[in-house]
Formats: sequence, C-alpha cells, structure tokens
Amino acid sequence: MELIFTYWWIFLIVLSFLFYKFVLRVFFGMVIVPENKIGLVTKKFVLFGSEKSLPDGRIIATKGEAGYQAKTLAPGLYWAMWPWQFSIDMASFTIIPEGHIGLLLSKDGAEIPTGRILAQKVNSDNFQDATLFLDNGGQKGRQSAFVTTGSYRINTHLFEVIISPQVVISENMVGIVTAMDGEPIPIGQIAGKFVDGHNNFQDIDQFLKNGGNRGLQPQVMLAGSYYINSWAVQIEQTPMTDVPIGYVGVVISYIGEDGKDVTGDTFKHGNIVSKGQRGVWLEPFGPGKYALNKYTTKLEPVPTTNLVLNWAEARSESHNLDKNLSTITVRSKDGFPFNLDVSQIIHVPANEAPKVIARFGSMNNLVSQVLEPTIGNYFRNSAQESDVISFLSTRKERQESAKNHIKIVLDEYNVNAVDTLIGDIVPPESLMKTLTDRKIAEEEQKTYQTQKMAQEQRQGMEKETAIADMQKEIVKASQSVEIAQRTADATVKKAEGDATSLKLNVNAEAEATKMRANAEAEATKARAGAQAEATKLTASAEAERISKTGLAEAEKIMAVGKSTAEAYQLQVSAMGGDNFTKYKITEEIGKGKIKVIPDVLISGSNGTDGSMSGLLGLKLMEMMDTEKTTTNSNKKQ
Repeated sequence: MELIFTYWWIFLIVLSFLFYKFVLRVFFGMVIVPENKIGLVTKKFVLFGSEKSLPDGRIIATKGEAGYQAKTLAPGLYWAMWPWQFSIDMASFTIIPEGHIGLLLSKDGAEIPTGRILAQKVNSDNFQDATLFLDNGGQKGRQSAFVTTGSYRINTHLFEVIISPQVVISENMVGIVTAMDGEPIPIGQIAGKFVDGHNNFQDIDQFLKNGGNRGLQPQVMLAGSYYINSWAVQIEQTPMTDVPIGYVGVVISYIGEDGKDVTGDTFKHGNIVSKGQRGVWLEPFGPGKYALNKYTTKLEPVPTTNLVLNWAEARSESHNLDKNLSTITVRSKDGFPFNLDVSQIIHVPANEAPKVIARFGSMNNLVSQVLEPTIGNYFRNSAQESDVISFLSTRKERQESAKNHIKIVLDEYNVNAVDTLIGDIVPPESLMKTLTDRKIAEEEQKTYQTQKMAQEQRQGMEKETAIADMQKEIVKASQSVEIAQRTADATVKKAEGDATSLKLNVNAEAEATKMRANAEAEATKARAGAQAEATKLTASAEAERISKTGLAEAEKIMAVGKSTAEAYQLQVSAMGGDNFTKYKITEEIGKGKIKVIPDVLISGSNGTDGSMSGLLGLKLMEMMDTEKTTTNSNKKQ
C-alpha cells in the first residue's frame, strides 16, 4: 500500500512537470506575454462590485466591467488571470513601416460633433493607452491624429489601424490642397481663408483650432515628403507656373478681399489691385517659376519684346498671336479691288502689362479687338482715296502715314506701335495687263530711238575707221624700218655676247682642270704616305712575330733535346750500354725498313754457274715488278 502511494506522488510530480503551464494557469492564473506580443484581455464576468456591465453604447471597459478591457498586458508574467474569468488573446505589435503613417479608426468613445467628420486629438500616448483615450474624451470614428513610423502597443479591440503612404510632391510640382473638414467657406469666396501654424497641413488639429475652412485652400505645398492624414486633406499635384524670358506674368486673383483700384480715376477699364487682393495685381511677375494655385489665381503671360504681327496668308510668327490674321483686301477709288500684306511691330512695356490685361483679358483679345480692326480699316479707307496706280507709286508715303496713325491709336491702349510695314501689293490682273502693255510700248519706243542713235554713231565710226586703217599702213612701214635696225643691233649684241661667253667658258675650264690636277696630286701624295706608313707598320709587326716565334721554337727544341737526353741516360742506366746500343740499332732498322735478309737468295750447285743464275733471277724479278707497276698504273687511270 505504501508502495502504491509513493508511485502516485511520483506520477503527480511528473504530470505537473509536463503540464506545469496548464497547472499554473488553472490553479494560479499565470499568464506569460512574449516580448513581441501584447495581451488583449476579455473579462467574462464580474465577481464583486456594483459595476457588472458596460453602459449603453460602450464596448470597451475602463473600470473593470465585463467585456473587452481597455488595459492591455505588456510583455511579462501575470498572476490571478483565471481562465474561467479572463480570456487572453496574444496580438502582435502594430508596426508602421518607413515612409508610411498609421491612420486610426476608433470603435468606441464619444460622439463626433455634428458638422465634423474627424475626431479631435486627445492625449493617449500615441493611442497606446486606451483607458487614457476614453477618459480624456476620445471620440469614436476617424481620428485626426495619426502615428508615424515605429512599433506601437495598440489595443486592436478599440482601434483599427490603416497603413497609408506619405505624400510626396515631386520637383517642379505644386500641391493644391483641399481640406475635408473645418468651417464652411465664407459666402462669396471660392477657397478658404489663409491659416498658419499647421506645418503644411500635417497638424490638422491645429488647422481646425485656428479656424481653417473645409474645401479648396489658398495655400499650396512645394516639393517634399509630408505626413498627411488623407482623411483630412486631399492633395492634387500640378506643374509650377513658368514665365519664360521675354515675358512678364500678370496675376489675376479670384480670391481675397475686394481691393481698391490703384490706377486712379484716369483708368476706367478694369480693377487693378495690390498683391493678395482679388483682381488684377499691379505688379507682374518676372521670368521664373512660381507656385501658384491654378484654381484661385491665373497668370496671363504678356510678351515684353517687340512683336511682329503679319496680315498675310500662310505666314505666322512663333507666338501665334497672328494665326487668325490674313491678307487685307481693299478697293481703290477707281473701283479696282486689290490685296496687300501688312506687318505691324508692337511693344507692350512691362509696367503697362497689367493695364492691357485688365482692359482686354489676354493678348489674343488685344489683337482681335484692337489691332485687326484698326489696321484693316485704315488701309481700306486709305485705298479709297486714290486709284491703284497712285497707291502703288506713293507706297512709301502711305506706309509712313499708317505708322503715325496706328501709333496714336495704340497709345490709348497702353501699347507702343514700333513700326508699320507694307509688304506685297497685288493689283487686279486686268489692270496689270494694261499697265504692262503700256510699259512695253514705252520701252519699245525708247528702243527705236536708241537704235537710231546707234546707227548714226556707227556711220561716224566707219569713217574714222577708214582713216585709222590708212594711218595704220604708214605706221607699219615706219615700224618695219625701226624693227630692221633693232634686229641688226640685236645680232651684233648677240655675237659679242657669244664671244664673251666662250672666253669665260675656256677660262673656267682651264681653272677647273688646274684645280683638279692639284687635287689629284695632293690625293696621290696622301695615299703614298699612308701606304708607306702601313708597310712600315706591317714589316715591324712581322719582324716581331718571327723573332718571338724563333725564340719559342728554340726553347721547344732545347726542351725536347734535354728531355730526350735525360730519357737516354735513364735507359742506359737501366739496360746497360751494349744492350741499349743494340736496341737503338734494331729500332732504327725497323723505322727505316732496311732489309737485312735479301728477297732472293742465289746459289749454285757446283759453284760454276751460280752467279749467272742469280743475275738472271734478279733480272726476271725486276721485270715482273715493272709489269706489276704498269698494270697498277693502268687500273688507277
């Protein structure tokens, strides 16, 4: 029995070790929140206290009521969180990545006031303290405040976080702002009033506190990155307004207070006001780029350089102000219609540009409302005062008259008339034919008169030519005599020159021969001296060589003889005098190939005919040797 009891306790200990977390959770209410999590607490019921349920309309408990708890569990260890009373959900931190913001939507809180769409900002430690948010009067719905890049412990039972990118306005662009919340725009205005202190609409609560209006804003945003609550502000990007060189920009403002006209009583054609007021601004913008709100202001470009406007078919300048102008058709006093091209040069002073725009609204209106009718009517009226021929012949005077007239007219419109030029004039074809025929007849008559004068001059020329021909023969004979005399003189001079030249050539050749002989003698002398010196040096070198060679040979013979004598002396000592003598004789016989024994030995049997027989045998052997030698010679040949 004791053994069973002991095993039972061991089993309980092992089981507790294996399921210690469950045991601690059940018996002690232990909860461990990891370091990268938060604990979202849901209270199932209340054991003690009067506040057992939430007030009507609330979903987050701040005073221990049953339901979703405002307070979350930070990473760490907690006790007494009994599983039958509390439900713990582990949620990750809210992470806002780089270049983004977090927009928050509250599910609980006070009601947003009527007329507003955003909840006002309250202190809540960046929405990480839900209790503080609700106790400070935080409102449900879309929040005006937001959180920037970072990690946050946000109670997702209360808040929904929406990730939104930063607003980036590109280079050479302008951000046009429309506020979604605020006071209504005043009556008579198309945009809200200018409000400061909101850091380019990044602090929308300050914008609302300062009385900002909803709708189009007069303030624009320049290039850069901004933390903008897209529930509160909408941004539209448009290019910056460019005023090119040679132009000024006249600003027409659609917003602002009604200003007093600054031009005085003399200008009755428009409202020119100071900068910032509604109307045409007195001071135009110079060349450059400007951040203008295209919905609240308009910039009208006005060229300040000389402008050429052409009343001609298919010819227009780059500014295109004359694209609708055409050749002017007029009718003369004698009833002939004809066309003429006109060019007008004008200049608008920079300080007069606002008056031009205030009067006409644009440069195109100036051309169509003033220049086109003024110039067209002037030339039509001028043509009716004369016939076509007179108009053509007085072109210069009429051009000067037109310049003066148009200058007076344009001065009234604050425009300078620089010059008026009449271009091509095209009379009627029938009139041109009559004029051409008349001109041809006049030219033919002049031609006949010219030809008559030419014939008369030709007759006089023939007479003078005959006299000149006779005079030519006389001059020719006189010249022949002079030429013969000059030819003879030239021949004499040539002979004298040839003799002098020959003499000079002979002297030069003799001198050259003498110089060559002297040079050859000097060269021969130099070669002989060099040869003698070379022979002397060669003989001296050869004598020295022979002397040294003889000395060396003598020393060699002396050395050989000495060594031979020493060798003989040693051999005599070793062999004895007689033996050495016999040895040397034998050695010399061998070196000289001396025959000690004759090749034929002749002897007689009885001693009587031995000598004869020997001589015959010797002769026979000589003959045999001779024949053998001849045979060998023939073979070699």
